[in-house]
Formats: sequence, structure tokens, C-alpha cells
Amino acid sequence: MQLKRYMIEREIPGIGEMSTTELCGAARASNEALDQLAPRVQWQHSYVAGDKTFCVYLADNEDSVRKHAELSGIPVKTITEVSKIIDPLTANY
Repeated sequence: MQLKRYMIEREIPGIGEMSTTELCGAARASNEALDQLAPRVQWQHSYVAGDKTFCVYLADNEDSVRKHAELSGIPVKTITEVSKIIDPLTANY
């Protein structure tokens, strides 16, 4: 199974002000959904910025990402497939 990389944007009012304990609860809900969908969906990491999160996932398709959102109870605003990754080392090619 070929997994693609996705950037998921979520709007979660107040998430930037949440405590580590509150964020732990959200991560736990995500992990429980991932257990049900494995190996089709994998969570790599998330960035918290203001009232949004930007999550990086590996998944077989966009529908699997949406299913994860449904099972976890954490809604998705946008899902964008990542076609390439560049970083400072890209300049060395």
C-alpha cells in the first residue's frame, strides 16, 4: 500500500491556549481513531498556531483522513496532498 503525505488544517477555537493535559486528550482521541484505521493512516506530527492546527499525516487516500476526523471527533477544514518537500538541503542538489 502506497501512502501519500497530507497537510490537514483544523480550526479549533482556543487550542493555542490549551494546557498539555488538554492537548493530551486530543492526541489520545486521535490515537484511538488511528488504531481503528491502521495501517491506512499514520499521524506524523501537528503544529499548533492560534486557533488552528496543521497536522501532517500519511494516508492511503483523502477519504481515510476524513474517516479519521470522523472517528476522532476532530473536524477537518482542509486536506491538501503534499506533492514535494523542500528544505535547506534541497539547495545542494
